[in-house]
Amino acid sequence: MAETYPLNLIRLTSAEGRKKTVRIGFLLFDNLTQLDLMGPLQVLSRLPDCEAITIADHIRPIKTDCPVDFIPSHDFQTAGALDMVCVPGGFGIAQALADDRFMDFLRKSGEGADYITSVCTGALLLGGAGFLSNKRATTHWAYAEVLKDCGAIYQQARIVRDGNIFTGGGVTAGIDFAFTLAKEICGADIAEAIQLGLEYDPSPPMNAGTPDKAKPEILAALQTRYESPVAQTRDALRQRLERA
Repeated sequence: MAETYPLNLIRLTSAEGRKKTVRIGFLLFDNLTQLDLMGPLQVLSRLPDCEAITIADHIRPIKTDCPVDFIPSHDFQTAGALDMVCVPGGFGIAQALADDRFMDFLRKSGEGADYITSVCTGALLLGGAGFLSNKRATTHWAYAEVLKDCGAIYQQARIVRDGNIFTGGGVTAGIDFAFTLAKEICGADIAEAIQLGLEYDPSPPMNAGTPDKAKPEILAALQTRYESPVAQTRDALRQRLERA
């Protein structure tokens, strides 16, 4: 059942003054990071007058980095026009960058959308589609240098906005990213009501969530862990940009 809010709110309207349903499309690919998707989807699907859909090349189970698969609600043929495009990240982005059908759909959908958005390494897919040249953006800290390859201006932040492009940092930043968009689209009261409904009041038990806060030995271990996927993604991004 759709959630309702006992608040006097201004709905997003079309130019003719009629109520407009905001269509938000989340693009799926194999081996995505499930929280990159589920954090924003949980928040944004609660927006009033919103239709949140999930999209992949075909209606089939999409593998994630956890023992759970997603079945998209739409494929590329049935998705239709989108007001917002949201791209998660994950270790599957190198394969997504090499997928012409996926990248063509992302580019065409983004060109017609009011908001072009990403979470974590999904920013590299936006970059590969040509949306981040000379734009300020963020991504997972391990991929900051790769982001610059597509002409983006990297900023270390949870959320970065440049015009109609919103990018979120690594994984959990997708929740803050989603609340930023909720406020942008429906106002602070709706965003705060959703925040309260989800009881989003983070207080992490450790203070080690960014490279400057982590212990040096833990940071070094994670940097080693990311060396191979970062290199693979950088190669895939460069190949995509060469074909553009």
